[in-house]
Amino acid sequence: MKSWLSILLAVAWAGKLLAADVAADFTAANKLYSEGKFAAAAAAYDALLKTGAQSPALLFNAGNAAFKAGHLGQAIAAYRRAELLAPRDAELRANLAFARNQVQGATLRESRWLNWINTLTLNEGALLTALFLWALLALLALRQLQPALAPKLRPATRLAAALTVFSGAVLAWQAANHFNTSVAVVTSADATTRSGPFAEAQNGFAVRDGAELKVLDRHDDWVQVVNSNGKIGWLSWKQVEVLPGA
Repeated sequence: MKSWLSILLAVAWAGKLLAADVAADFTAANKLYSEGKFAAAAAAYDALLKTGAQSPALLFNAGNAAFKAGHLGQAIAAYRRAELLAPRDAELRANLAFARNQVQGATLRESRWLNWINTLTLNEGALLTALFLWALLALLALRQLQPALAPKLRPATRLAAALTVFSGAVLAWQAANHFNTSVAVVTSADATTRSGPFAEAQNGFAVRDGAELKVLDRHDDWVQVVNSNGKIGWLSWKQVEVLPGA
């Protein structure tokens, strides 16, 4: 029993030390940014992210540093990852929109519908749907237990049913977009697609730093992408960062 207690205490202590190290490194990266050393700050944030540390603030700052250092694609990728955790952060969404406006050439553009959907995380959408469903079930149960109240409860029941169906449909679409689609953000200054998933393949179309492309397929160290003009080609994993569709 004592050995298990010792192990648990050791794990807890190690966790505290790791958290302290992450906080110290985050502070150091912030200091580099405040001193105008944007490339060094971007590298420091990236090193933190590679340890598994992740938060909206860390990703937001990483995006800011990458943007200031001239790495547009890395900035957009960081902002998009932060948006998955904090979709209603106004400053984050503004910075992402500003960075996207700097991208040259063909790139995916979010529709107003998708932009609205993305104001909720997947977990929030699931919780909202569950709340509407439980409200509907409670109203139906109350109508069975108190038949005299049925006429008065009919409008609320219909509203709860409509909200449940609508919220469920939006959740299903959001989940399908998140798990079944991916977006490749170009992180190279200049890249050219290939006609196949190998370096010797014929050159295709050029893509610019920060361009967002829908992923169609993956093969070894390559991803097949399509741009907003419908052109299809292959890019190396080293040239992109692949993210969920929403």
